[in-house]
Order: sequence, then structure tokens, then C-alpha cells
Amino acid sequence: MSCYKGKYADELIANAAYIGTPGKGILAADESTGTIGKRLSSINVENVETNRRILRELLFTAPGALPCLSGVILFEETLYQKTAAGKPFVDVLKEGGVLPGIKVDKGTVELAGTNGETTTQGLDGLAQRCQQYYAAGARFAKWRAVLKIGPTEPSQLAINENANGLARYAIICQENGLVPIVEPEILVDGSHSIDKCADVTERVLAACYKALNDHHVLLEGTLLKPNMVTPGSDAPRLRRRSLLSTPFSEEEATLNLNAMNKLKGKKPWSLSFSFGRALQQSTLKAWAGKEENIPKAQAALLRRCKANSEATLGTYKGDAQLGEGASESLHVKDYKY
Repeated sequence: MSCYKGKYADELIANAAYIGTPGKGILAADESTGTIGKRLSSINVENVETNRRILRELLFTAPGALPCLSGVILFEETLYQKTAAGKPFVDVLKEGGVLPGIKVDKGTVELAGTNGETTTQGLDGLAQRCQQYYAAGARFAKWRAVLKIGPTEPSQLAINENANGLARYAIICQENGLVPIVEPEILVDGSHSIDKCADVTERVLAACYKALNDHHVLLEGTLLKPNMVTPGSDAPRLRRRSLLSTPFSEEEATLNLNAMNKLKGKKPWSLSFSFGRALQQSTLKAWAGKEENIPKAQAALLRRCKANSEATLGTYKGDAQLGEGASESLHVKDYKY
């Protein structure tokens, strides 16, 4: 049996290519209710549906921001929410040329037989949920697998389990019209060297692509969201860098992305961004839960969107005005969405 060639094949390839359009990237607004609650509490805002909707509307309707984006990852609640004027968020995004995406995993649980390693839940009923999400307007999906580096970690068991979980998720998504983001995130936590991170990343990605092939996934209809190869967060002080998981600051994340896109050489892929905290930190600080601050918050978001858009082309000059929080560390140990 060859890779997936079903009725969605051409659509998957087209949507994956569109999301990777140079000059554009993904806004990850898929924080779970618990995680968004932590963000809201940092600005003394109550974690209720109304406030979560206001924040997401602020992001999706920021003047000038959507042209810098190709996709927005939503939490299930947000997929069905509307603006204060009654317009579905999905329609707001589509009219702005942005594909709606959806977080489909159910979080991590400890993997029995390991030293605290994890596997990701959510395969049960996934096909039915994907059908519902597609009908609601979603066109791509996200599933986060998490691995850690330790004295004996990641174990081969954890690597294999997470690779197979990602592959099963990916083919289920494709069979139901959603482009899967394949995200095997290796946490930056620890004191490991950059060479150790490189070794682990190679092993993990090799296992993931073997599993994707075994499950007959259409690779052209997927997106890869890897960690950046860096020393651990507790390693001796070096100028550590990260791309997609952004454990440092908004500005550093943008500078990293720009530096990599300035590298000369053959690149068979586009290198873009899928940022959550690295697009929202200064926006959240500017908003502070006050209606009168919404224009200020949207301006902060636009600055970060433009800077990252330029960084996907390697043309960012580091001249974006830094709002409050743009230089603050974003690292959260053992981060969970």
C-alpha cells in the first residue's frame, strides 16, 4: 500500500503548501482552558468564557495582522465562538486569508514502565472529531508529543510510542481532510549539551518519519513542527536559541527565525513559525483586560506579526518596537498546553 491518495489528497497538499507560504506563519491560539487561565491570571483577569472570547477576538481582528499569517490554531471552544457582533471566528479568519486549525490531542499522561516519560492521549474518537472539525471549517490539526532529555532519556520505548502516536494521528487527520502538524517536541529542560540535543533530535525525527511511512501518511500533506537544537535551559550560560517552542523571549524567537532564514544553501522546505506565547506576551500585557487598551494590544500584536513575517524571509533587522513583555523569558519548565 502506498501513501494516502484518498479524496482529500490534493486539498491536503495545497493547504500544507499554503500554510508554508514565505512571509507568513501560524498563530497558536490553542491554549487549553487551564493554560489560558494562567495567562489571564498574570494580568488579573478572571478565566471565564467571556474573557477568553474577548482575548481571541482581539487577536483575530487586529488590523493588519492576518496578512502576516497563513494559519491560526484554535482550541475546541474557540472553533465555535463568535465575535461580539455575532460573526464566527472561523469566518473572520477565512475572509482574512487564514486557514483555521484545531488542537486535537487530549494532553499527556505518564508512560508506564518509564522514568516519568509521557505519551499523548486523544486517539479514541479522533476520526469522528476530525469530521466535526472539518465541517466547522478547520483545515489543519495539531498534536503535541513531548519527550525529555535525561541520563537515560528519552528511552527507546518513549520514542517509539510517541512516533507511532503521531503517525496514527496524522493518517486519521488526512483521511478526514485535516493537514496534520507533526510535533515531536523535545523539551529544553535540563543541563544537556547542544550535541546531546542534536543526537536525540536525530533519533526522534528518524523514528517519526519511519512511523509516518509505515502508516502510509502523505508527507506532502503534513507540516513538521520540531524543537530547535540547543543546549538545555540549565546548561552553562551560552547564547541558547530556540525556534518553535520559544523558551526565551518574543524578540529572541524572531531573531532566531531570521538568522536561520538568512543561512545560504539549498532548502527543500520553507522555515516559518508557529508561535503562541512569542506572539501574545506583549499583546497580553498591553491589553491588561481593559477594553480601552484593545487598540494598543492589537498594535503590539501587529508589530510581532510583521517582525516574524520578515524573519521568515530573513529580512528582519531587529528594529521592531519592543512592547512590555517582549524581552521577558517565556520558558516554563515541563510546559503543558
